[in-house]
Amino acid sequence: MTKNVITLRNLTVAYDRHPAVHHISGSIERGSLTAIAGPNGAGKSTLLKTIMGELRPAEGSVEHTLSRADFGYLPQAADINRRFPITVLDTVLLGAWRNSGAFGRVAKADIERARMALQTVGLDGFEKRHIGALSAGQFQRVLFARLLLQDAKVILLDEPFTAIDARTTRDLIDIILGWHSDGRTVIAVLHDFDQVRSHFPQTLLIARELVSWGKTEEALSSDNLLKARAMAERWDEDAEVCKPENLLKRPAA
Repeated sequence: MTKNVITLRNLTVAYDRHPAVHHISGSIERGSLTAIAGPNGAGKSTLLKTIMGELRPAEGSVEHTLSRADFGYLPQAADINRRFPITVLDTVLLGAWRNSGAFGRVAKADIERARMALQTVGLDGFEKRHIGALSAGQFQRVLFARLLLQDAKVILLDEPFTAIDARTTRDLIDIILGWHSDGRTVIAVLHDFDQVRSHFPQTLLIARELVSWGKTEEALSSDNLLKARAMAERWDEDAEVCKPENLLKRPAA
């Protein structure tokens, strides 16, 4: 069995002719628990979206040893439209698409699994509520329940603890640690270095370019954090222009 599930080879992703992620190489091992950390604007979410396949590289490549169906992805809350008229239970059942297909009938077993997932995240009895009526923390619990139902081998989380309360954060961290104990590969974009140090054994520290990638205590050393901050502050004047055929349009703010 291949040790690595994801390999980045000289990866560059560009917006508006300037690289948002620049020449990053390295591998993520099967069953690892890895944080992607760095200053604001460091390219963390861009890197995660490229790993997931939502963005294409300008240069280099992302190589997977598993199929796309084996990946579960939680985008930032700001990227999700909560005005869509859908209940909590139906949202969680979207995680069963591998069993039912895009338009297939949902099995009773999947409905029961969805109810159990809601119990696991502390939302028993919320099945019929509209997602637009939930607090930020409750909605994030719903999205974690959907991932539980999906039962993915690789789980990608983009800032999963932003704008949620401390109790919800603790509960969701416990779920992440459970995934790790089960042997799943978990990758999370985080901005809280204390959370990273407390719970994530591996860290990829970037400031558009790779600063450090390895054991968290080494990657988040004082010297590396100072280096990352300095790299982020001087990036605009140092960034090279990418080839026109490799451009991506910058997403709306």
